Amino acid sequence: MCVGLVLSAVAATLPTGAGLGLPTLPALDERRVALGRALFFDRSLSVNGTLSCAMCHVPAQGFTVNEIRTSVGMEGASLRRNAPSLLNVGHVRTPFLDGRADSLEEQALQPFTNPHEMANPSIGSVLRRIDATPSHRRLVEHAWGRGQRITAARLGQALADYQRSLVAAGSPFDRWRYGDEPGALSAVEQRGFAAFVARGCTGCHLVGQRDALFSDGAFHNIGIATATRARAAQPVTAELVPGLAATLTPAELLRIGAPDAPDEGRFEVTGHEADRRAFRTPTLRNAELTAPYMHNGSLATLEQVLDYYARGGSPQDRLQDGRIRAFAFEAGERAALLAFLRSLTSPAARQLADTPP
Repeated sequence: MCVGLVLSAVAATLPTGAGLGLPTLPALDERRVALGRALFFDRSLSVNGTLSCAMCHVPAQGFTVNEIRTSVGMEGASLRRNAPSLLNVGHVRTPFLDGRADSLEEQALQPFTNPHEMANPSIGSVLRRIDATPSHRRLVEHAWGRGQRITAARLGQALADYQRSLVAAGSPFDRWRYGDEPGALSAVEQRGFAAFVARGCTGCHLVGQRDALFSDGAFHNIGIATATRARAAQPVTAELVPGLAATLTPAELLRIGAPDAPDEGRFEVTGHEADRRAFRTPTLRNAELTAPYMHNGSLATLEQVLDYYARGGSPQDRLQDGRIRAFAFEAGERAALLAFLRSLTSPAARQLADTPP
């Protein structure tokens, strides 16, 4: 593969004006971004050559997976969490939904040896595979100099820098609030933003005077894990074979499958009781493109998300954030909130999705 062609593709992933409304990130070295991009799409870097980073973070699906609640890992096994979108991930301080990594560089390495994801026996085996791929070797030398080899640190840096290049702001909301374009938002969208503020949503989804991450980067229990367990106790209708469905009780389901293991979120990292079932606040930028929602993908649409909060979440969870309280939508408020959330979609997100690997 020609290095020049790869760099040209990388340039297409850095849209002009895409950062309006976000804090400025340090400049990236496009040579390292190019290497990270090539590695991101390479299935051969999994133990059996079937999985790449891009299979859980699909560019055309908002750099997540839209079709299923949680991603599919090694040998078709379902993973327990919804893959977070990588759009604007350069602004995330503690990657992973439970914050178990301290940097994108650290995060980027973990899936390679996770037995449920890419399942390699060691990072060393991944490095040897990269070394044995001529196109990767050329990109490594272009990034670090003739004769230089890939290392674990360089692998993490290249993938982290590629992820940092996935900047997708400059939305209609950004142009209205930060770009001096008063006509960029409709009256309905502006009403939705006013409701978003009035309902206290900005307590976790931050909106500043100069920029907006739409996340506080902190970890909160919003009751989703408890709500999911409650639903699991109810009978479900399952399609047994095409055209034949049956309603099954939880006991009947357990005869044909194992129950989901409880996910305690941030507690699994810190061991602090207050962190049980707490997960990092996601950004709302490009949320229109990143369904399904919540850490386990249990809410399929933005409408379901709004209705969940209007019901007060899961008040039976004693650790649920106390700011979540039931309320009734005013006339037109729900539609206005949805319109506002969709105004956070960046044209750059679609451009990034259309860039071929």
